Formats: sequence, structure tokens, C-alpha cells
Amino acid sequence: MFNRAIIGARHLLGLQRQGRNLVVFPDDIFLVSYPKSGNTWTRFLVANLAYPHEQVNFANINRLIPDPEALSKRVMTRLPRPRYIKSHQYFDPRYPKVVYVVRDPRDVALSQYHFHRKRRLVQDGTPVEDFMKRFVAGSTSPYASWGENVASWLSTRHGHPSFLLLRYEDMMAHPAQEMARLAVFLGINADLPRLEQVVERCSADQMRKLEQQQAHLWSSTQNTRQDVPFVREAKAGGWKSNLPESSVADIEGAWGHIMQFLGYDLTTGKGRARGRLSDSLLVGPGQ
Repeated sequence: MFNRAIIGARHLLGLQRQGRNLVVFPDDIFLVSYPKSGNTWTRFLVANLAYPHEQVNFANINRLIPDPEALSKRVMTRLPRPRYIKSHQYFDPRYPKVVYVVRDPRDVALSQYHFHRKRRLVQDGTPVEDFMKRFVAGSTSPYASWGENVASWLSTRHGHPSFLLLRYEDMMAHPAQEMARLAVFLGINADLPRLEQVVERCSADQMRKLEQQQAHLWSSTQNTRQDVPFVREAKAGGWKSNLPESSVADIEGAWGHIMQFLGYDLTTGKGRARGRLSDSLLVGPGQ
């Protein structure tokens, strides 16, 4: 009875965290990705682009690019508009404008494995293969599986003017070029020197320094293992030397058709067989 009263009071005062129950405004812009696909980096890029006079860091990122999983309803509704909102949610028809960042699921899986170690959800020495089977099954995240999350957005919004698809790998290879696309989509005027400055402020080295200084101030790294970094290698293709072939085959076998649609090469017979189904499930870019 007492607990119900506390919960009721929190709702009345707007102290509950909303998550998927977020109140959405028509001018909201969402930065969406499956967990460990580059969302934090994108948040820093957008924050530096949208708020050039702010010293963007882990202490203020939740204020500049809010996370409904970390902030209360009262805080969220009082933020200045338009709001740039971080999200890992699968398709939500209420989101009016979406930047969706996608990353090779083989790298996502590996990054998530180490993040679960950091959060003490996975013990050191846990076989990577065991975690990968859970990853493919969608049991390592509350946001469905990688394939379900990605496909929910691609099948409903791809090609729509209010939807921008960014690949993490392209952002790593051509950051200023991808930032230019992002700025146009957000309606922010930015010349090349400014874009390059934003990219430099958000380099992996800079973010590692910030993490070392401020990990205790950010909701995602508070009370986690400090010997396991949040900002790790920050590169594409790490799976090639760190994932067992059986795990690669499991991931490609599950989502080869989506991976090929997104331009990721498949390396196993299981993946290529699955990839041949792509034409019947998704329409390729530019068609």
C-alpha cells in the first residue's frame, strides 16, 4: 500500500522516468540507434553542432541531448524546444523526425559484450559465443534484437524526408561529409571549418579524456567498472579479429538480408544464404 502511494505521488509530481511513454512534441528530433551503435558519439556531435557555445561533456550531455530513460517527465517537459532526444526504441509512429544511426551488428555485438562486462552483467571469462547467442535471440537488450529494431525503422521510414539514415562506418571514414548531411537535415547552417571543429571536439581521444574525468557524473557510467572503458576502440571492423567464426555465422544467418541491404559484406555461407532473401523483404537504397 505504501509503495503504491509512493509510485502514485511520483506520477503526480512528474518524477517518473518515461522511456517509451515519453510525451512527444511535434518539433522533437530523435537520435535513434540500437544500443552500442554510436548513439553517444552522435549525441556529442549534435550537441556541439546545435550548441556551439557550450562546453559539451558527460556532465551536461543529458541536459543538451536528453535521455528519457535517465530524466523525469517533469525535467523532459521543461526542456527548451526543439528538443534533440536520444532513443534506443524500436519503431514509434509518434516520432516526427528521426536520425537513425546503424552499425555493423557484428561490431555492435562485440561492443555490447564489453559494455555488459562494464555494468557487471557479464562476468570476465564468460565465453563470447554464449553472449552472442543471447544477442541474436534479443535477450541482451530491452529494445528487441538488432534486426528487429533496425528493420522496424527501415521498413516504415526509409526514404521518407523526415528520416535520415547514417552508418557508423561512414561517419568514421568521412566524418565531415556525414556531418554536413546531418546539419542539413537538422536545419543548422554550418560551414566546413565549423564541421571539422565539431568532429575534432568529438574525437575518440577527446571523449576518452572526458570519460576519465567525468565518468562518475554520467548516468550511463556511474557505479560501473572503471577498469573497463565506455569509449573503447571506436573503430569499425573489430569483429574480424575478435569474434569467433561461429558467432559471425549466427549473426549473419539471422540478419544477412538486412546487413546486405545496409551495405555490409557477408563472410559466411550461412550469411550469404540468408542474404539472398533480401529482395523479397526490403527495397534496396535508391530504388
